[in-house]
Amino acid sequence: MNEPLPVVRLKNAWKSTHPWIFQRLVEKPAVRPKPGSVVDVVGVDNVWMGRGFYNGHSRIALRMLEGDPDVAVDEAWFSRKIADAVAMRRELLKLDEVGNAWRVLHSEGDGISGLVVDRYDDLLVVGFFSAGAWRHREWIFNALREQFPGCRFHSFADEHVQKQESFDYKDTQGTQSALIHEHGIHFRADPAGAHKTGFFADQRENRQWLSQLCAGKRVLDLCCNTGGFGVYAAVRGASEVVGIDIDADVLDIARNNAKLNSTLIGSRKPKFIQADIFPWLRDAGINGEQYDVVILDPAKMTRDREQVIPALKKYLDMNKLALGVVKPGGLFATFSCTGLVSEEQFTDMLRRAAFYAGRTVQVLKVAGAGPDHPWLAQVPESRYLKAVFCRVLD
Repeated sequence: MNEPLPVVRLKNAWKSTHPWIFQRLVEKPAVRPKPGSVVDVVGVDNVWMGRGFYNGHSRIALRMLEGDPDVAVDEAWFSRKIADAVAMRRELLKLDEVGNAWRVLHSEGDGISGLVVDRYDDLLVVGFFSAGAWRHREWIFNALREQFPGCRFHSFADEHVQKQESFDYKDTQGTQSALIHEHGIHFRADPAGAHKTGFFADQRENRQWLSQLCAGKRVLDLCCNTGGFGVYAAVRGASEVVGIDIDADVLDIARNNAKLNSTLIGSRKPKFIQADIFPWLRDAGINGEQYDVVILDPAKMTRDREQVIPALKKYLDMNKLALGVVKPGGLFATFSCTGLVSEEQFTDMLRRAAFYAGRTVQVLKVAGAGPDHPWLAQVPESRYLKAVFCRVLD
């Protein structure tokens, strides 16, 4: 290495393989490195432990990156990490054969804490969730250009992340949308429009699996967003698709996504309705409406551990109402992308929702995000998406 890195020392012995080390376990350096700087980390016994991003302003003081003292965390390191992530998706998972929309890099799951990259054809959407990823953004952009020559970028950092990690970054403005396809179905990804991510590639396998059970069925897609599940169902032969969302902007995108697949859908055009699902479902239940397939995929409920119980209560209420409009023998697919809610908590919520709805639920499959969203066994926080597919027996 050309110049010695700043050294950060731990206050206590550290045996965990989890890459996050919290502020209370770290000595305050005499000269504090800038947020996101790469530092050498030494233990209480002065033994070198590794290299990582340091942030004296964040609750997560250290995000460990490298455990080999002979390997520098430099531009070449970022290039190798990103090349490895792309190779896994292209050579092992063969995602180019499935479509042109997939996650390129999934934060800790691919070894760069706080960096998320999604590919939508020639457009790469880069999300910065740590000061370290943001500070080294030019190296990251260069490494991505090596893997995707001629690509375009849309980048962002959520306001709450900037506040927690102490950096300032403006989203890319005016990014043109991208036309994408997966499993033969087309969508338009618009990260500068209604949603920063532009599209939910994490649900690709779940959309495909469920859609193959929808032929000839009446389908209700709750919190439908840009229409992913509903459009899939229509293409696969659903007799009727109704999508509900409170956001008018995403519903415009959903309607356009249906139009992109009009030759495959034919006369079975999905109907998208702007509404709050709570009163809509209550009215549907009162009117005796029933659907063969009901999908419930709400937005993230909370980022605050103190709000997990209220979030579970909201999940309970909406799942209970949704179960009330499933035809006996019908299918119910329910999802949570709230990372702080565990799979065990989510399935227990479903058990209680079924009890209060007076329905018997037979679980067919429990899943999560696609394999392009890998997670390390020691970092369960990366496994955020829960998917439960059920049959409602009575």
